[in-house]
Amino acid sequence: MPWATWRPSTSTPVIAVLRGTLSALLITAIAGCTSLVPSSQSRHDHALNLAHAAEWKSVRIKTEPFILTGFLPQAPQRAKTLTVYIEGDGLAWISGSRSSGDPTPINPVGLELAMRHPYGAAAYLARPCQFIADTDRNGCEKHVWTAGRYSGDVVEASSQALDALMAMFGAVKLRLVGYSGGGAVAALLAARRNDVIQLVTVSGMLDHQSWTREHQITPLHDSLNPADFASSLLDLPQLHLIGGKDKNVTEATANSYRARFPHLTSRRSSASKHLIIRVAGCGTGRSWPSYGCLKIPRVVRGRGNTRW
Repeated sequence: MPWATWRPSTSTPVIAVLRGTLSALLITAIAGCTSLVPSSQSRHDHALNLAHAAEWKSVRIKTEPFILTGFLPQAPQRAKTLTVYIEGDGLAWISGSRSSGDPTPINPVGLELAMRHPYGAAAYLARPCQFIADTDRNGCEKHVWTAGRYSGDVVEASSQALDALMAMFGAVKLRLVGYSGGGAVAALLAARRNDVIQLVTVSGMLDHQSWTREHQITPLHDSLNPADFASSLLDLPQLHLIGGKDKNVTEATANSYRARFPHLTSRRSSASKHLIIRVAGCGTGRSWPSYGCLKIPRVVRGRGNTRW
């Protein structure tokens, strides 16, 4: 008899025992999975240790409505152009159906990328509710790192944080580099600001509607979609790196975004301002910080008149 049509009575002693046993096993399994996740404090300490080794420091940035965390060199040098790396979604989910209580990443890939920036001034910006103290969790509801992870409030707070970081360096221009979900935030920021001279994403979430369809998961109804802002990014030089080994943010997501720019004809043309490059052997998270995986070309001029 097919399992789908079997409906045993819950009053049967054996079935009652099995139900209790399975419930106990499920609780144990969930507890076991949770115990494998590093604590919020250990994740925060890991980032601080990485920063200390690179002679960087953390900074607390007050925005509305969030307190954001940034990292930058201990002795930042004044620079006209500042490159800001924006972190990915972090530990947004414990499992496919259970959201995290703290989105601080286990492996802060965006931070590692920032500390290995090859030239010029660089800083790092965490996403809302990552790397913050319990006393600074104002506005930190799970919605912020799940369905609303790219909401207007998130973008506005991140923009305020960019202003604060630029003031620390005396910068007047920005290059934004977004890792994974940070790529979505970077694109949305670039679409609304007039001081961004280049947009770079690494496994970037450039079209989350395409991504949710591809993976058959719940749409992010409360988030802005970068692909919808293509008209504001037409003249901005862009480089989007897609990992050959990445099974999460695939080339299909980047190509769906690129389809919003119909004037582009050559996918890898050096004459194009919008490059999508598939990097073989990269895309497993920890592989990206290696310089062989990430090479960012210099922008000589700003919007509308740029060469690589």
